[in-house]
Amino acid sequence: MEEHLEIEALRRELEQANYEYYVLDNPSMSDYDFDHKLRRLEELEAAHPEWITPDSPTQRVGGKVADGFQEVTHRVPLESLQDVFSVDELEEFDQRVRDALPGDVEYDVEPKVDGLSVALEYRDGRFVRGATRGDGQVGEDVTENLRTIPSIPLRLPEALPSLIVRGEVFMPKKSFERLNRERELNGEALFANPRNAAAGSMRQLDPKIAASRGLDIRVFNIQWAEGKTFETHAETLEYLEQQRFKVIPHYTCKTIQEAAERIGALGDGREEFSFDIDGAVVKVNSLTDRSVLGSTAKFPRWAAAFKYPPEQKPSKVVDIVIQVGRTGVLTPKAVVEPVRLAGTTVTNATLHNQDFITEKDIRIGDTVLVQKAGEIIPEIVAVLHQHRPEGTQPYLFPEQCPVCGAPVVRDEDGAHIRCTGAECPAQLLRHLVHFASRDAMDIEGLGPAVVEGLVHAGLVKGPGDLYHLNVESVAELERMGKKSAENLLAAVERSKKNDLSKLLFAFGIRQVGQKAAKILAIRFRTLDALMEATEEELTAVPDIGGITAQNLIGWLQSPQGLHLIETLREAGVNLECHEAPVGDKLADKTFVLTGTLERFTRDEAKAKIEAQGGKVSGSVSKKTAYVVAGEAAGSKLRKAQELGIPVLTEEEFLALVDGADES
Repeated sequence: MEEHLEIEALRRELEQANYEYYVLDNPSMSDYDFDHKLRRLEELEAAHPEWITPDSPTQRVGGKVADGFQEVTHRVPLESLQDVFSVDELEEFDQRVRDALPGDVEYDVEPKVDGLSVALEYRDGRFVRGATRGDGQVGEDVTENLRTIPSIPLRLPEALPSLIVRGEVFMPKKSFERLNRERELNGEALFANPRNAAAGSMRQLDPKIAASRGLDIRVFNIQWAEGKTFETHAETLEYLEQQRFKVIPHYTCKTIQEAAERIGALGDGREEFSFDIDGAVVKVNSLTDRSVLGSTAKFPRWAAAFKYPPEQKPSKVVDIVIQVGRTGVLTPKAVVEPVRLAGTTVTNATLHNQDFITEKDIRIGDTVLVQKAGEIIPEIVAVLHQHRPEGTQPYLFPEQCPVCGAPVVRDEDGAHIRCTGAECPAQLLRHLVHFASRDAMDIEGLGPAVVEGLVHAGLVKGPGDLYHLNVESVAELERMGKKSAENLLAAVERSKKNDLSKLLFAFGIRQVGQKAAKILAIRFRTLDALMEATEEELTAVPDIGGITAQNLIGWLQSPQGLHLIETLREAGVNLECHEAPVGDKLADKTFVLTGTLERFTRDEAKAKIEAQGGKVSGSVSKKTAYVVAGEAAGSKLRKAQELGIPVLTEEEFLALVDGADES
């Protein structure tokens, strides 16, 4: 019983700490104390799982991975708003409201968060379900993902029988910038804006991914409150604040003219918010008046969304500079004369790529229109050709990387121009993270944070430097220490013995993925033999095309590639293949693996298939030779049965593969 009381006390302390930190932005508990109390609570709940509740602070880390999202029919429709684009249209909205109501009308004005609208449902004061807006009538159940947002209370001070509130999930600007830095470092596609990032995070089937994204919320409406009545919208927001929700900033205005002034002020100060806004919302404050006004088939008559027009101003292009990103992509940026846009001074504008510059014929010295419409980086929307000075020249990308001097190449899809440098300083972080990743050299403990620490300390300037680190220097890095440094260097030492295939993949050569690296390693056996191979010899290898061969030769023969290889050779890194040559008993046969396999992992099964020349696909088609089905096999198994494709148990699969091995 004492432990049960301790659990309740810890939950109250942690809930209060979460509220102070994430809602009030005024923490009173140190991170150290919070972590220790949370660990103690986890220990107690592990000892007494029957006492775990869904609203416990320990349950924010994310539940089980979902197979898909269930549909939720909203008890109260989540309506969209009619857009207005000018003060004249806003006054027309006001006239329609006043024509339908006697007396004066009071309005509430709020910033319109550019995020993902959701409904949060509470029963007896406990959060039980959350859903996306969907089409307003039916949304998707994203409860587990919403639980991971620290600013959403899991338990309320007042336990109404039923309470449904509406809010907007968003990704704070700082979280968005951090996420895109990490995605760039990992070679992943960047999110276009915080709204897309927030929506994508909410649709992750694994809540732990949503939990890692740093999402937040602002609530702005009570949809349903059983046993509670209010007179005004402002009262509902005050009540939600008392219930520890993070509420949207709001302002009560006596007239539409006052509301228009507030809308203008919100637009001018949009940079002060932690979230992006794409407008302001004007709502009739009186709830009785709202019921009189009602709704059309599409919109409530008592609210409108004022959308800010994109602000455009002329400026002069002083220079065009090239930045090299962590994935080697050359990105052009226009340096413009300072101009004030959307509350900030703009001195740079994105130019996207060479095709964008050519299409708009942007030149140094041009006068251009610069726009910033809710995006983080301003862009050039037009060239004012009448102001073009004489003697300007069309802009062309350099043929060499401005950072390292290596040749640049255009991607196969034509979208980007990329540096080919094996040791380009601009790509150093990304190169190192990839080099150390599990499928490459598999250096345990060498994640992005440690890599950044090594680079910033000047200890590593290329992958070869990893093999010359010492414990003393590494131990001085933040959050390392002697033991962590020893473990890291032991992992680096172990990586020297990796097979050639892992090293080839670790190089990060364009179009040389895991499969191609393995095929090449097994075919040529040593890195020296591969370096001597001609394009004709390379393209004779199955699955190695002309572009891959050209990329490979270009990288292996480049000064930077040769230097890196020599550095690794001197460090004692293995440059030979020890894997058995590939057989051909399963050549031209495609397998699909589905369900939970008990006797081996999918990677092990894939290795067995590829060792005999077979292929593994992620989808079933008429070209599939066999489907290997484990426990809980689903749609892939059904499709195989419909197409009449042989389905193998694990035992039958092993017999087939072992038979191929013995042949």
